[in-house]
Amino acid sequence: MENDATARILAAIRAIPRGRVAGYGEVARRAGLPGRARMVARLLSGNDDPALPWHRVLRSDGRIAFPPDSDAFTEQSARLRAEGVWVEGGRVRGQRAAATLDQQLWGGVD
Repeated sequence: MENDATARILAAIRAIPRGRVAGYGEVARRAGLPGRARMVARLLSGNDDPALPWHRVLRSDGRIAFPPDSDAFTEQSARLRAEGVWVEGGRVRGQRAAATLDQQLWGGVD
């Protein structure tokens, strides 16, 4: 059974358009849970829904969060590339995850 926060996070992830990405923090903000990026990461780590577009969620700097030699890293890279996203060296190129409010206001603060 999903609680309200979980349902909002899952809805925010499902709303990321094909070929686009969002950072963990951006997903949390879109779900109405600013500052809860780690909650998004925990939720995704336990995801068992094959239809959830988890691969569209990245670190705030545009990097894939999995270790480069992991199966999850390979799968996420392949899924993003299949959607036309340019992935190079574990980082999405040509687009960035949306900046946090702190980054927008103060620059560089995460």
